[in-house]
Amino acid sequence: MKEFKVKVNEFHSLYDKKGSRLPSPDIFGKSLYTLYIGQNDFTSNLGAIGIGGVQQYLPQVVSQISGTIQELYKLGGRAFVVLNLAPVGCYPSFLVQLPHNRSDIDTFGCLISYNKAVVDYNNLLKETLTQTRKTLPNASLIYVDIYSVLLDLFHHPTLHGLKYGTRACCGYGGGIYNFDPRVYCGNSKTIKGKIVSARACSDPYNYVSWDGIHATEAANKIVTYAILNGSYSDPPFPLNKLCDLHPIG
Repeated sequence: MKEFKVKVNEFHSLYDKKGSRLPSPDIFGKSLYTLYIGQNDFTSNLGAIGIGGVQQYLPQVVSQISGTIQELYKLGGRAFVVLNLAPVGCYPSFLVQLPHNRSDIDTFGCLISYNKAVVDYNNLLKETLTQTRKTLPNASLIYVDIYSVLLDLFHHPTLHGLKYGTRACCGYGGGIYNFDPRVYCGNSKTIKGKIVSARACSDPYNYVSWDGIHATEAANKIVTYAILNGSYSDPPFPLNKLCDLHPIG
């Protein structure tokens, strides 16, 4: 970003601006910077080193997020939105692959211990952003709790016009999760001498989970509305009132 700002400033000071696709130098102060970082750091090693191992280096991730925001602030950024981590304990892929006991499953079919670990991380992130906010005069630093939005979708899909919480639309294997790590969405593989394929369901608009890892368009639209109206933002930040937004199709 620093190099990009230097190039923009150089271009506008040396050349005719007409016909340029580069933004004006003041764009850095007008932009909304959105950070959604940490999910892969949390999930990539869960199976190998467990929750305790992952939690040891998550403070570094939080520190890097805070440091990045401060660097962007020095470059002129004044509006930042930081999304917390999703409830990975409800994802079909992790329900299938991560070790757990039946006692670790809540009444909605999600992994209690893994979601608790995410909550611990999210609390650390929120507290760190609270402290970071104090060092950024005249800036908006917003923490968005998409964890709660998605958890409610997984727990109560029918309340949001959906049908399936912890079952993947695009997958293989059927059952309660319709997820098999040997065959990811859109792929085919020979298993036990038979070619099998992980195909999409015919009604993705009824699902929270698209492929066991990512949310469906229907679920993402609900999350997007929650972000835009500011109901899950701390401090409150209704984007739909503060920004010039186009309708969502």
